Amino acid sequence: MCGITGIYAYNMVGGFNMINIMKSANQLYQRGPDNLGSYHDETVAFGHTRLSIIDTSEAGNQPMWDSSGRFAIIYNGEIYNFKELRSEIESKGIRFKSSSDTEVLLNLFIQERTTFLSRLNGFFAFAIYDKVEKSLFLARDRFGIKPLFYFDDGDKFLFASELKAIMEFGIEKEVDYEALELYLQLNYIPAPFSILKNVRKLLPGQFIKVDVSGSKVDNYFELENEKSSDNFEEAKKVVEEKLYESVKNRLVADVPVGTFLSGGLDSSIIAMIAKSYNNDLQTFSVGFENQKFFDETSYAKLVAKEISSDHTVFNFTNKQLLSLLDECLDYLDEPFADSSALAVFALARETKKHASVALSGDGADELFGGYNKHRAEFMIRNGKYRFLNSLSPLLRVVPKSRNSFIGNKSRQLQRYLEISKLNEARRYWA
Repeated sequence: MCGITGIYAYNMVGGFNMINIMKSANQLYQRGPDNLGSYHDETVAFGHTRLSIIDTSEAGNQPMWDSSGRFAIIYNGEIYNFKELRSEIESKGIRFKSSSDTEVLLNLFIQERTTFLSRLNGFFAFAIYDKVEKSLFLARDRFGIKPLFYFDDGDKFLFASELKAIMEFGIEKEVDYEALELYLQLNYIPAPFSILKNVRKLLPGQFIKVDVSGSKVDNYFELENEKSSDNFEEAKKVVEEKLYESVKNRLVADVPVGTFLSGGLDSSIIAMIAKSYNNDLQTFSVGFENQKFFDETSYAKLVAKEISSDHTVFNFTNKQLLSLLDECLDYLDEPFADSSALAVFALARETKKHASVALSGDGADELFGGYNKHRAEFMIRNGKYRFLNSLSPLLRVVPKSRNSFIGNKSRQLQRYLEISKLNEARRYWA
C-alpha cells in the first residue's frame, strides 16, 4: 500500500496550514517506506509515501507529473488492466517515462476526465491536481478497498489515507456521537462516518471535485443486483472464471507475492488458484499456542501440503500477542472492535519479512453467505426450527460461552430465537 495526503487552500487562512504537509505525510510512513515525496504551490500541497510494487525504480515515485507539467497525481492502489490501457494510450501517440500504473492513471484522466473511472479494474484512492484550472479531483474504488478521509471547513479541503494524517493539520477533534452509536452497535464505524464530527470517509464508487467554489461529491458506480444466469451450472462457471482472473491479476508485481492461508474455504481456494500460476508460491498462517479452540493451522497445513506451497506458520502465545497490542492500536485511528485485528496484524507483520504483497480473500463471507448469521437468516425466511421456541426457557439458564462447544451452541440458539421474532430490517441490524 501507499499513503496519500494533501490540502487545497480556498484562501490565505487555509494556506497557512500547508506548513503541516510533511508532518502529515510522515504519519503515513508505515504505509509506504520506500519513498517520501511532496509538492506545494499557493493552492495545493501533496504528500505521498510509496510502497513499491510495480516499477520499483525512481521513475515511479510520486507526486508524478504529466509531460506538460500541468497535471500531478498522488495515488494509493493498483490498476490490474493498466497494460491494456497503456497500449491504447500509446496508440494515440502518448509516450511514457515509466512502466508504472500511476502514469497510465494520470494520462487516462487527462484524456477522459471523470468517464475513465468506469474503465479501471483495480482498487485505488487518488488525487489529481490541475495546475492551470486550480482544481482537484479525488476518487475511491468501487468497493472502498482503499481508504480516503476528507475534511472541508470553507478555508481548506484536507484529505488523507488515514485519519491521523488529517489530524496533523490541527483540526478540532470533536467526537461524532452518531458515529459512536453506530460503533457500539456494529463494532466498527461505517462510511461515510468517522469518529470525528467534521471528517468523513468517501464512499465506495464516489469522486470529489474541488475548486475555488468548494467541494462536491458525486457517484460514478452503484452496485446492481443482477443474475448472470438462471442456470446454476452456468453460474458456477462464471464464478470460477472470475476467481481465476481475479487471482491472476493480483499476482502481477515486481516484488514477491504470497497468500494468507487459514485453511478456510476462501483462503484455500485463492491459494490453490495462485499456486496454478506460481510454482514457488509462499503461504502464511498464524497459530495460537494457548488458544487451541481458535487455532486453525492444522487445516492450513493440509491445504499447503495438497497444493505443495512453501508454507510458513507463525505461532504466538497469548503473551506475545498482547505485547503487540499497543503497536496494533497505533495503526487504528478510530474505535474498531474486530477480535481478529490483532491476529491479522501479527500475521502481516511477520509475513512482510518474506513477501511485500499477500492475498487475503477479504469479503468472501459477505459475497457468498459464509457466516452463521447468513445461514440463520435463510432458515428464518424458510420457517426452519420453529419447534425450538419450546426450548426457550431452558436456554435462558444454560451457560453460554464461545470457549466450549455446548456453551457456544447454547449462545447461538438463544440468539437465533430472539432474532427470529424480528422483521427483516431489524434482523439485519441485529
